[in-house]
Amino acid sequence: MLDGGAAILQIRHKGHWTRDLFEQAQLVMRLCQQAAVPLIVNDRADIALLLNAGLHLGQDDLPPQDARRLIGAATCLGYSTHNAAQLTAAAQEPVDYLAIGPLFATQSKINPDPVVGVDRLRDWRTLTTKPLVAIGGITRENAMSVLEAGADSVAVIGDLLSTGDPEGRVRAYLQKLVPAG
Repeated sequence: MLDGGAAILQIRHKGHWTRDLFEQAQLVMRLCQQAAVPLIVNDRADIALLLNAGLHLGQDDLPPQDARRLIGAATCLGYSTHNAAQLTAAAQEPVDYLAIGPLFATQSKINPDPVVGVDRLRDWRTLTTKPLVAIGGITRENAMSVLEAGADSVAVIGDLLSTGDPEGRVRAYLQKLVPAG
């Protein structure tokens, strides 16, 4: 993905962090540093601190204010939202960006929140000035409509892995979504 031009990577692991997983995460961090690409760790402020990575929190994780106290002001902090009330509340949190989703049906979550959809995203964009990252069911075919509806960027899992060529898939996204120039 880095060789394809990914601008940011996230380690999304919901289970127990073993020594082996942590060592793999250290390798990913070294690769990200070599490529000058930020790495974000999902849910775990302690692991983010140990890796010198950013942190992304969900609604059931450590509150953003407490996480900010741990990771400091300079570390990137993101926060997931799934509806207008969460987005409005999150706009007041000490975070650098907000994720909104799932925009479409997704296979990467066991119990996904209700689908937001492009029309709601367009309506809810006015609820915050923070950067919005759209998540959930993003594909090359629907990503442009998500950006046009107000998302600042998209987060993709399944569609990058679907072809067995994540590097090529990242390149294809960038060719389609990033203006030449």
